[in-house]
This record gives sequence, structure tokens and C-alpha cells, in this order.
Amino acid sequence: MNKIVLSALAALTLGTVAANAGALKLYQDANGQVFTQAGEGRTAIKTPTSVFSHADKLKFDGEAFIGYKNTHYKDGKHAFNQKFGVSRGYFQLKAYLLDDPKSYYRITMDLTQEKSTKANTNGSMIVRAKYAYLYLHDVLPVTSLEIGLAHRPWHDYEEHNSWMFRSVSPILIENENGAHISSSADFGVLAKTRTKFFDSDIGVFNGEGYHSAQNSNGMSLEWRFTGHLLGTHGHPDKTTYLDASFFGQLNQKHSDNTKTNHEDDLHFYGFHTVYNMPAFLASAQYVTSEDTSVNSSATGAVSKGSGSGYSFNVEGRVGSEHQYKAFARVDKWTPDVVSGAKKYAKNTYIGGVAWRQNSNVEWVANVTVNNDEANHYDSSLSTANSTSYMLTTQIDF
Repeated sequence: MNKIVLSALAALTLGTVAANAGALKLYQDANGQVFTQAGEGRTAIKTPTSVFSHADKLKFDGEAFIGYKNTHYKDGKHAFNQKFGVSRGYFQLKAYLLDDPKSYYRITMDLTQEKSTKANTNGSMIVRAKYAYLYLHDVLPVTSLEIGLAHRPWHDYEEHNSWMFRSVSPILIENENGAHISSSADFGVLAKTRTKFFDSDIGVFNGEGYHSAQNSNGMSLEWRFTGHLLGTHGHPDKTTYLDASFFGQLNQKHSDNTKTNHEDDLHFYGFHTVYNMPAFLASAQYVTSEDTSVNSSATGAVSKGSGSGYSFNVEGRVGSEHQYKAFARVDKWTPDVVSGAKKYAKNTYIGGVAWRQNSNVEWVANVTVNNDEANHYDSSLSTANSTSYMLTTQIDF
């Protein structure tokens, strides 16, 4: 390996044109900066050039959700809101450091728009770490480990096997107008078991999630058990599979979540099933959540995360490569309320169409209706009674 240090721009250029590296001419000046065009003081580089690294192999990839959203509110106090935005901007690196070619260190950085009024970024886009973990392949029979800022057991499975439109909405347990009880990454250790007929993810985490202060006084035990009833799984537009899953969290003293300033012991359990064939998918789940903390029981307080609900979605695909899609989803979440208060539900209805232009770009148009029966309005979460019209481009490379 020729250990030549490149500028960031040159490194990205090399990654983009790697497939045509044989035809690419590179030039270097006296300072070691690399260019793709000849010029005064530049000399041609005659040997292949690599990004400097102590790893045997580096892999770069990324994902972005770029879109337009027009929201009309129904509470009579707010008219509408329309804006362009970037809701995801992943840039990911995997460094293969060990003798095992399937083990690596992964770091994923993500763009997000700061919403906190206490932050000094004034609503600008910031970069934060989403994942940063060491992946050790098959350290036990058919079981691998993620150590660090790692995946939580459930989210990744549902977003790759059941609900493929994260650019439109998070899943039920993460959705702001749904349960909103768990984020997709946290600091901890995750054990991943993979077999033909059975998968499991079992982890111990801080419990706060990757974008919260890590002030937990207790740990969170989290899991997913999935049976592949047909012995097949993954690749939704290519494979027929039938899966049944049980997932949940026992999250002890994870955050201040009520006016009494106590910490929740939030326990939730979910049951999920999905049937997929290349032209069609149908999925359903039920989730129940409760706060078991002593303080909550003594004061009669109710956690924001307590309640129960369900979600189901369908998707149809047509075209020679199943590149044209139509989808629909319904969520219903009923939060727990204090004794004597009237029960209410938060409902989400989603319908849309999508076109996968190629393996890198997908276009999605959808309508999302949020219906909060208690007519709550939270400007920080945008979960008022509303109808949103969205056009999104999902980019993967």
C-alpha cells in the first residue's frame, strides 16, 4: 500500500471514481496535494494512490433523505407550515482492523437540525454520532457482538424487513405521534445470533438513547426474538418470507419523565408478524408499555411512555424489478392517563407511492394524517392534528 496522505476532497474523488481507476490521471504538487487535472507545478502520479490508513481495508457509504413537506394544522390556532429539509444525512466508515475479514469498526455520522431553544446553534444543521462500535463476527457459534454506540435490537429489523419507508416516518415505538418510547441506537453491548430459522438480538444498554444525556441510574435489558417460519428472510423485493417476532425492553430508571421528577422504570413488550413476497407485503404489531417505578405508583403520576397500541402496514410492488410501489400504514397509540381522566388515542394514517429509479435513488410521495384525539399541540415535535404532504428523495451509495 502506498501511504500517501490525501486531502479530504481528493479522497472523496477517489471513492467516487474507483470503478474507473484505471483511466484516472492524478497529479501532485510540491505540498503533496492531489489534483485530477494537470497544472503548473504538478507532476503526474504514476502508481495507484490509497487513502492512508492502518486498517487493511476501508469502506465508505452514505444515505440521505432530502425532501419537501407542506403541513396543514387542524386545531384552529396554527395555519400551515411548508419547508425543504434534510431529515437524514449519514456518512459511514467501516475499518477492517482484525484478521477476521468480517469484523470491523464502524462509525456513522448523521446530520440533524438542532431544535432545542437552549442550544447555541440557532436551528442550524449539526453533525452527531449515530453509531460508533466494534463489530466482532461470530465470537460465539453463529453469534456476533456490537460493542459501543450500537444498534438497539428492534428498529433495524423492522426498517429492513417490514416498514421500508423510514424517510416518511419512524416506526411505531419511535414515532412522535405514536409510542415514542425508544430510539434506534444506544451505548452498550448487543449480541446478534443468526440462523436459517431463528434470529435474536439481545443487548444491555444505558437506556437513555444516543441523543439523550447519559444520566441513567440503571441499565436497560432489550431483546428481539424472530422466527423465520419459511426458513427465508431479508431482501423484500426478491424473497418470500414469513416472520414472527417478540421484542421489548426492561428499562430501569432511564429518564425524568413526569412532573414529579421521578425516573421511569419503563417496561414494554411487542409482538410483530410480517408476510412478504416480491410483489406484496403485509405486517402488523401490538405494543404495550408500563412504568413500574415505585415513585410513579406512590404519587399516581403517569409516564409519557406508558400505554398500548398497534400498527399495521401493507405494500404492493410492480414493474420488472418491482421498482414501482404503493404503501399504506395505520398507527394507533393510547397513552395511559391519571385516574379519572378521559382516555384518548393518537392516530397516524399514511398513504403513498414510490419509484426506485436505480439502486441509489428512490422517489417517494405521500400524505400523512396525524389525529390526536385530545387535540394536543407540541411545536417542538410537530404532532398537532395535521395533514402533511411530502415529496422525498432517498439516496444510498
